[in-house]
Amino acid sequence: MKQTKKILAGAVTLFAAVTLAACSNAADKDIITMKGNTITVSEFYEKVKTNSQAQQVLLSMVISNVFENQYGDKVSAEEVNKEYDKKAEQLGASFNAALSSAGLTEESYKEQIRTNKLVEYAVKQAAEKELTDENYKAAYDAYTPEVTARVIKLADEAKAKEVLAAAQAEGADFAQLAKDNSTDTTTKDNGGEVKFDSTSTTVPEEVQKAVFALDAGQVGASVISSVDMKTYTTSYYVVKLDAKSEKSAKWEDYKDKLKEIILAQKQRDSSFVATVLKEALQKANVKVKDSAFQNLLSQYVTTEESSSSSTKSSSSSTESSSSTTESSSSSGQ
Repeated sequence: MKQTKKILAGAVTLFAAVTLAACSNAADKDIITMKGNTITVSEFYEKVKTNSQAQQVLLSMVISNVFENQYGDKVSAEEVNKEYDKKAEQLGASFNAALSSAGLTEESYKEQIRTNKLVEYAVKQAAEKELTDENYKAAYDAYTPEVTARVIKLADEAKAKEVLAAAQAEGADFAQLAKDNSTDTTTKDNGGEVKFDSTSTTVPEEVQKAVFALDAGQVGASVISSVDMKTYTTSYYVVKLDAKSEKSAKWEDYKDKLKEIILAQKQRDSSFVATVLKEALQKANVKVKDSAFQNLLSQYVTTEESSSSSTKSSSSSTESSSSTTESSSSSGQ
């Protein structure tokens, strides 16, 4: 759920946290005193309320409160802790440093995880209501069932071409070539064997397409290159298809799998996620009281200022219409 996380992202810095704390303090008390001057809560608020980090924290607070109120019982502490532990395990010794650099603590990061999961739940519920046979059929057309392939990953293009030539030679032992040359430590000892379908997130899309186009027992005609967008490094692949599953002519045979695909697509659909957010905020009757935050929530709610302007405009139109009617009536007399 990358798109949801993107919408909710933002470093929760101490500076921004203090800003929002100031916003919530009704009393205009002094927060800093010095010889000849003081700095009050309202003065501080006016200076920093347009800060992008402070605004991001406010957006996260609004979304967190709204979704906690509407879906709070749908996400357990156990789910949050499990996700937290998973991230900690992935980053290992660098996890605490990563939290610190993002301005997060264990508590605030868990709050962020919880909010993400609440929004994910809401998006899933909304997406399930829109499932149709047409959705399933479209997903079926794009779906390729599981294949068994052998993949040799290399860091050097010239070396990859050498391995490809060896793999295409008559009587070549592709599995041994993978063991001797592949840089993928998770598959090389197994002769490069990997099983995946078109929903795989571990096999590059370029590699998937190349494998799906092959017949069983066939080696790819050329080296495949793929750029890792996280590290911006290019890897080169030599592939062979061992076996493929026959695709059923009935989409219903894959209904559960297709549902997963459709729901995952909705989680990545920024427009759909924004619609879910908007409906939730409107249901909660969220109103922006300060025009400084108008743009922050403009796609979801209306500010009192814009609402007031709309009312005044409507009132002016009514008065103008009334004046025109009176003028017309006078002319008739």
